[in-house]
Amino acid sequence: MAIPTGTVELVRDADDPDGVTVLVNGVPSSYLDLADPAALAFEYMQQMALVLDRLDDGTQPLDVVHLGAAGCALARAVHAKRPGSRQVAVELDAALPELVRSWFDLPRSPALRIRAGDAREQLATMPDASADVVVRDVFAGSTTPAHVVTREMAGEVVRVLRPGGVYLVNCADRPPLAAARSECATLADAFGDVAAVAEPGILRGRGYGNLVLVGTDRTDLLGSAALARAVRSLPAPARLLHGEELAAFVGRAPVLRDPETP
Repeated sequence: MAIPTGTVELVRDADDPDGVTVLVNGVPSSYLDLADPAALAFEYMQQMALVLDRLDDGTQPLDVVHLGAAGCALARAVHAKRPGSRQVAVELDAALPELVRSWFDLPRSPALRIRAGDAREQLATMPDASADVVVRDVFAGSTTPAHVVTREMAGEVVRVLRPGGVYLVNCADRPPLAAARSECATLADAFGDVAAVAEPGILRGRGYGNLVLVGTDRTDLLGSAALARAVRSLPAPARLLHGEELAAFVGRAPVLRDPETP
């Protein structure tokens, strides 16, 4: 089906009648389990969910901003696991959110409000200290737009987050992971604590893949042994980089900045 920014297509899972993949311009953008809204199939979303589970006892309502919505799979899972949560999903294509809402049983406003627009522009309109979590999952094809990876963008996220809030980033990169290293350096310049989660093969440079980057001002979250164990115990075991390991990964990667204006 045509949408203003290209095409969107639904593909049924041949092995699971309840599984549906949402393809945007031919790229898998969301996977929804129609029978279990809490189920997350994409590995990077499973990694994000582990971090969310450790913010508290895993059941308390959260205010979450999703920058990049597609099929709203993560928002749907948060709603199922944390009743009473209030979420905002921002999607560039105005038609896509309406189609997704007509196709799937998504939470209604105020549980889930969907805004059409640019992620950074919409974030700038949000009040200070209004969110517990900001999730960035913004792509143009397989690339994240440059204006949402900078230190200035991270500063906007810090402004919108409450004390103790968490920023979750889906960073897709390929060897030598220069973008991921610079994104980690950028988050470390904005947040008190930062971690990266990825499958070991990706960290060893074995191809294109997703890393989940996390920024927070909490000191009790990312360095916990329990989180590291949980990451290793995922269906696709991953590795948590934190502290000295993350510093070694980042090396001398530069902090990303907005272009200077005349």
